[in-house]
Amino acid sequence: MRIPRDIDGKQLTILLAKYGYEVTRKTGSHIRLTSTIRGEKHHVTIPDHNPLRIGTLSAILVDIANYLDISKDEMIRRLFT
Repeated sequence: MRIPRDIDGKQLTILLAKYGYEVTRKTGSHIRLTSTIRGEKHHVTIPDHNPLRIGTLSAILVDIANYLDISKDEMIRRLFT
């Protein structure tokens, strides 16, 4: 499945809420999210840009997929379908 090309930082923040990510800080044009769903804290910083660059979005999804112990493709499928 392809990564969407038109998603922005706020939309991604909303989508990640179902994985326990909550906004813990917003500084300038960056949003910091934290999840403790697996018993350990995991932080992700998302640029509040519209749209997110595809490489940036891909790196964020890989980081979260590794934390959740799933593949990047599975992460994309769960978030965007």
